[in-house]
Amino acid sequence: MGKRIMPRAALCAVIVAVVPALSACGGVKDPQADVVAGKQLFVKKCGACHTLSRAGTKGTTGPDLDEAFQQSIKEGFGTTAVRGVIYKQILYPNRLPNDKGIKMPAKLVSGQDAHDVAAYVASVSSRTGKDTGRLATAVQAAGGGTATEKDGVLSIAADPNGQLAFAAAKASGTAGPVTIEMPNKSGIQHDIVIDGLGRGEVVSSGTSSFKASLDAGKSYTYYCSVPGHRQAGMQGTLTVK
Repeated sequence: MGKRIMPRAALCAVIVAVVPALSACGGVKDPQADVVAGKQLFVKKCGACHTLSRAGTKGTTGPDLDEAFQQSIKEGFGTTAVRGVIYKQILYPNRLPNDKGIKMPAKLVSGQDAHDVAAYVASVSSRTGKDTGRLATAVQAAGGGTATEKDGVLSIAADPNGQLAFAAAKASGTAGPVTIEMPNKSGIQHDIVIDGLGRGEVVSSGTSSFKASLDAGKSYTYYCSVPGHRQAGMQGTLTVK
C-alpha cells in the first residue's frame, strides 16, 4: 500500500466490493473492536512503513495514511466504509492504479487484531489534533532517555514498540575503545551506524554492533541506515567525555 491518495473511483469500487461482505459476517461493524490495541498494533506492525499523524508514525515505504483517504472523507465516505477498505487491504493487499510501490505482505495482523487496526486507522486518518484518553498513552514516546557506556560497551536499543526511533536519543561515552551495540526486539529491520566509525549489521531481532575508538571531547551522530528510518527521526547524538 508509494505515497498516493486513493482516487474516488478506486475507493468507490473497493467499498462496493468490501462493505457488504464484511457486514454480512459482522466484520467492520464489530462492536468489540479495541482501538487502543489497534493503535499499539499499528505502531508495532505498520508504522515503519506508513505515516499516520495521530499514531506518531513517519514511515515512507508505503502510502501516507492521512493523505490516502483525505479526499474521500471530505466527499462524505464514513468511518465504516473506510474501515472496510483498510481491513481488506490488511488481509489482501493490492497495488492501487499506477502504484509502483512495494506490495506489503498479507495479514501482518489477522483475526480480531486486523479489525482493531482497521478501526483505529479509520477513526484517525486525515484528522488533526492528538489522540486523547487511553489512546494518548497507548504507545509510549521513544527517545527520551540517555544511554551510558558501561565496561566498554555502549548499548543503544531500538524502540521495542516498532517506532522509528532509538530508545535513547542521547548517549554518552568515554574516549578510547568501545563496542557500540543496538539490541532490537521490535521485529522491524534496523541497524546502527556512525559515519567514519563503523556500521552494524541489519537485524530484525537480535543485536547490531561494531567496535570503534572514540575521541575525547567529540560528538557523533548515530543513526539507522535502513531507507526512510533516519529521515523519520531514527538518530541520536553521542557525546564523548
